[in-house]
Amino acid sequence: MSLVADGVSAGYHGRRVLTDASLTIGAGETVGLRGPSGSGKSTLVRVLALLHAPDAGHVTLNGERIAGVRHRVPASVRTRIGVLFQSPRAASDPRLTLADLIAAPLRAVRHPRERIAGRVAELADRAGLTADLLVRRPHAVSDGQLQRACLARALVHRPRYLLCDEATTMLDASTQALVASVITAEQEATGMGVLVVSHDPALLSRWADRVTEVR
Repeated sequence: MSLVADGVSAGYHGRRVLTDASLTIGAGETVGLRGPSGSGKSTLVRVLALLHAPDAGHVTLNGERIAGVRHRVPASVRTRIGVLFQSPRAASDPRLTLADLIAAPLRAVRHPRERIAGRVAELADRAGLTADLLVRRPHAVSDGQLQRACLARALVHRPRYLLCDEATTMLDASTQALVASVITAEQEATGMGVLVVSHDPALLSRWADRVTEVR
């Protein structure tokens, strides 16, 4: 069981930013990814998350080669991969309350309303989000509170793999620790594979089972 990028090259508007990159994330494994700015780490995350089509190479999920991106991939496949981005504000719809932000992936695949409410409450509690925060919109909460809501959203489908793209860079130390503990608890409970992208060697040495590099 693994999520694999095999010989992936990718770019934007004809400009190549990632060339022949390969990476494997095993079930239950935490893989660190580092590399200089501009090396294509975030692009590799987007390819693995099935959000960006590679120009060459492919992604394999649990032995199945994936064709297509976004809604061209069946929901039963794409929901196995969660992603947590560096900037929670860029990743959030400012019109949604935090509760609606967490619930959005479940509503997109038409889960029953009562099941959605229960799952949102469960994950909000684990992420330390109180009821008064859940009714606020992104502009009315801190970056740390919003990133905790984004983490809850990333976990809402119980993904088999979670991709964290510099996800703790903008957070204070206590919020970093909370995010890491929630992810670790989910990993221990479910066998979820985790990718941690970071420039921080101390963070990678503490968290990752092994570290690879994009050059």
